[in-house]
Amino acid sequence: MAHSSSNQQPQKPSGAAVQRPELTQALYRAFFDEWAERGYAAISLERVAKKAGAGKAAIYRRWSSKREFANEAIEDVALAVTPIPDEDSLEADIAAFLRSLAILFRHPQIRRILPDLLAERARSDELASLLETIAMARRSRAKDLLDRAIARDELPVDLDRELALDLLPSPLYWRMIVNQRRISLTELHRQAHVLAMALKAAG
Repeated sequence: MAHSSSNQQPQKPSGAAVQRPELTQALYRAFFDEWAERGYAAISLERVAKKAGAGKAAIYRRWSSKREFANEAIEDVALAVTPIPDEDSLEADIAAFLRSLAILFRHPQIRRILPDLLAERARSDELASLLETIAMARRSRAKDLLDRAIARDELPVDLDRELALDLLPSPLYWRMIVNQRRISLTELHRQAHVLAMALKAAG
């Protein structure tokens, strides 16, 4: 008499059907390599797959388009932002925020991808959501330090937060990304001092 199949456990997918996390990370790395080398418009998903040691099908099992691939790759990086510790003063908090940005801006891929991302955004809306993801992740950390300064009575409750959030990363971005210049720790702390004074004066 044949055994009933009703008690059999469903088989788990295997082989190509399994989306291995380590392959996904390899594809992300290859995608950023390609982006930094050639620019977003010239990214070849076939080359990305080859660099990651996979077939092109591995990409399309995960993402339906280059845009979706880029969105998830950026989110994987942007959402892994370390919170800015409470340094007990506005100026010290700003210095910590700038140090975290400087580490990011020193990365050779970031130094090439970020300007390209902004250029692509100027040409079309395709990458608008990527920029929004990056901006929101960074601005949420900066918002925390402003909230702490307000709680310490270093800044007024009616502070123009949008202006402050625009202001905080701007000098560092201009120096490191636009002008492609290095920044010393002394210069970074000078920026923090000037920014803190500007925010207090604006209040």
